[in-house]
Amino acid sequence: MTATLARGARSRADATGRSLSGHRVFGGVLVLAAALRVLVMLGYDTARLYWYDSFTYLDVAVHLRPQGAFHPAGYSWFLWALRPFHSVELVAGIQHAMGLGVAVMLYTLLRRWSVPGWAATAATVPVLFDPSFVRLEHSVLSDLQVIFLITAALPALLWRPTGHLSTRAATAAGLLLALAGLTRTAAVPLLGLAALFLLARRTPWRRIVAFVLAGGLPLLAYAGWYAQHHGRFALSGSDGVALWARTMTFADCSRIQPPPDLAPLCPNGTVLDAASEYVWAPGSSLNRLPGDRFAHNDLARSFAVTAIAAQPLDYLREVVKDTSLAFTWQPVAHPRRVSAHTTFPRGSWPLPEQHALIGKVRNEYDSDIRGMSSVEPFASVLAAYPYPWLLHGPVFGVLLVAGGAGALRRGRRAALLPWSFAMFLLVAPVAALDFDHRYVLPAIPLACVAAALALRRVT
Repeated sequence: MTATLARGARSRADATGRSLSGHRVFGGVLVLAAALRVLVMLGYDTARLYWYDSFTYLDVAVHLRPQGAFHPAGYSWFLWALRPFHSVELVAGIQHAMGLGVAVMLYTLLRRWSVPGWAATAATVPVLFDPSFVRLEHSVLSDLQVIFLITAALPALLWRPTGHLSTRAATAAGLLLALAGLTRTAAVPLLGLAALFLLARRTPWRRIVAFVLAGGLPLLAYAGWYAQHHGRFALSGSDGVALWARTMTFADCSRIQPPPDLAPLCPNGTVLDAASEYVWAPGSSLNRLPGDRFAHNDLARSFAVTAIAAQPLDYLREVVKDTSLAFTWQPVAHPRRVSAHTTFPRGSWPLPEQHALIGKVRNEYDSDIRGMSSVEPFASVLAAYPYPWLLHGPVFGVLLVAGGAGALRRGRRAALLPWSFAMFLLVAPVAALDFDHRYVLPAIPLACVAAALALRRVT
């Protein structure tokens, strides 16, 4: 009896030692990642602002009304909360901390599911060290907030390996995913995927109702607010324009035979190298119609649906072709005018001051808003920072395959939720508009979690 108790005590002590050792490894990695972010803050003289996305976010943050085109107001609410400090550099600093927080949440969830410390730490490497993620944190863009909110919803949904979900956790998960959808509309369908997952796990109906209400009510409230300003019950006013642009790479009106009211939206001979370019190109058929392009959103949606129904295989071919760009050995510039960086660039990036909105935002949000420049000697250190693209491209594909295959095995079904999230966030933006390396990033940490959950040892 004494010997049995002693063996049990030694076993528990060994397990505790292994756990602490795993935590120490992650702690060391987290310190290195924090040092990298400090170096980025020193290596660039301000946050990176993009025309026109960053300035529309900041403008909405000042005036607190929904923007009528692409962006819902979720990220602008975050910027509004920081407005009293009048500093886009502070925004970048907080986002760097949020990036570290994403890694902590991923690691904590995986350890909760008994994933070994080394494997849980490895799953956080992309979000901690990939220059694409770190540069995203340093930019006034909504992407990092979407990643943070979706990641925060995962522990709420998966914290208990037994499958039991409390009403409080269900409510929190629904609210977090709703906020992610109000930050970027592509995240809205994740609520449906999560609800299906809960049904498959035979979650009690009260918890599912709590989840659906917590996720649905904020979206309905926002759509009502949007309708007050723009006369349309929706989250944004660009879904039709985006889908129309997607069809411009394959639409053949001799096969579509659109009705007279849609015919002006047919391809007019303007040829561009990426679907998203048709939204902005002055020569595209949409932009030759009178008035603002987004005023024709409903008409553009009708044309796009008609085109896809007439040419479904052509549409599927374009989606598959562009999605495959996420897995290349070296990054492909898409569109060609965009540089696909694999590290931290040096140089200066002036703002297009001819746009009146830039001066308006500078006066109302941060008087020190300016173009970003690299700062020596820190920029040279960053420029030499090695992060091989294969960890972002081919390995991403391997992780998706591993997560998807493993999720089908008994005892590993929890991997199905992050895997389905990752696949949706990878494909949906391409299906709705176009491929962009930025749009791939939210799927990468989810793929890492899915693979780690799927490949863990089940006891």
